[in-house]
Amino acid sequence: MENISVTATNLTRAFGDFVAVDHISFDVYDGEIFGFLGANGAGKTTTIRMLCGLLLPTAGSATIEGLDIYKNSYEIKKVIGYMSQKFSLYEDLTVSENIEFFGGIYGLKNAELSTAHDQALLKFELEAHRNRLTRDLPAGWKQRLALACCTMHEPKILFLDEPTGGVDPISRREFWQTIYDLTKKGTTVFVTTHYMDEAEYCTRLSIMHEGRIIAIGEPQELKEKYNKKTIQDVFIKLVDH
Repeated sequence: MENISVTATNLTRAFGDFVAVDHISFDVYDGEIFGFLGANGAGKTTTIRMLCGLLLPTAGSATIEGLDIYKNSYEIKKVIGYMSQKFSLYEDLTVSENIEFFGGIYGLKNAELSTAHDQALLKFELEAHRNRLTRDLPAGWKQRLALACCTMHEPKILFLDEPTGGVDPISRREFWQTIYDLTKKGTTVFVTTHYMDEAEYCTRLSIMHEGRIIAIGEPQELKEKYNKKTIQDVFIKLVDH
């Protein structure tokens, strides 16, 4: 039996009368790329923020690597990496300073932090840009830096919220190759996207619409189930149904 990395049961979040996430349940298995596909406002980001301990659910439960999101939020932050839509980088810091800062946030200190910093520069080919202000980097390089910052502590699970928004096609392709490389080394990846082609890259896919999960399964499995050639066609069929 596969080990479960993330599990959510009837996870719900309301903002007043508006229910952003409506009683969703799912499991994510170790080492897979689990995708959340949906339009803006579908509830994808709210779900990730709850799982990362940044937002308390209104109802329901969830665990990350066996840790309860209500009781173990501090411990959860040690085993996850989180890359938000806007990359959450400090524009006034250099590339090197951002890496050092986030390493400290993830609990790295002294020699361990120094080693992780140097490895991040090397791994993501950022050495030549180490002294550049982050605000001066093109979008693709900011994306690369953001990924370096949230993986330098070698998290067990990586949460990526719309990670390729606003970057060029070549950077998107390179980014996904990096994601594949991370999963080969055992990292579990939970990614949200509204790009239909990216949904095809996921091991399994959850389609969200108006706060609910309306389909879940492997991309090929979903295409066969709904007799469609692409995930985009599956999505349109389900949303327009």
